[in-house]
Amino acid sequence: MPQSILIFDFGTNEDAAQQARHKVEGWKQGFRLGNKMLLKFEREDSAEKDNGGESKDTDAKTRKKTAKKENDEPAGRLRLFLRLDFSEHEKISHQRWLDRIPDEEPFKSAAGETVRQGDAEFPKTSELFESLD
Repeated sequence: MPQSILIFDFGTNEDAAQQARHKVEGWKQGFRLGNKMLLKFEREDSAEKDNGGESKDTDAKTRKKTAKKENDEPAGRLRLFLRLDFSEHEKISHQRWLDRIPDEEPFKSAAGETVRQGDAEFPKTSELFESLD
């Protein structure tokens, strides 16, 4: 089965990522794709949130200000993984989707990368895709 994984890095643009998700869901319903097109997100929190965002000796007022600032800041890097999984006799459909998706509007603004089944990075990327929720 030819498989490909398209990776789109939306940075901190949550709205564009949600538009992309909505577009993929529309395609899945409209073209009856079912599990031929699977979508998952990878969120990387900012460095402040990974470190806890505050030291132990801060007082309550400082903690509240820090929490408020964290809510105002972007959530971190957001990447969208889209796996195309077509059967052998659907190679043309597979290629058409590979050509179409990066040219559509929400995906144009994101940095895109395509990992095909024969590529050296494919096993690692596929494992990452399977580990995402």
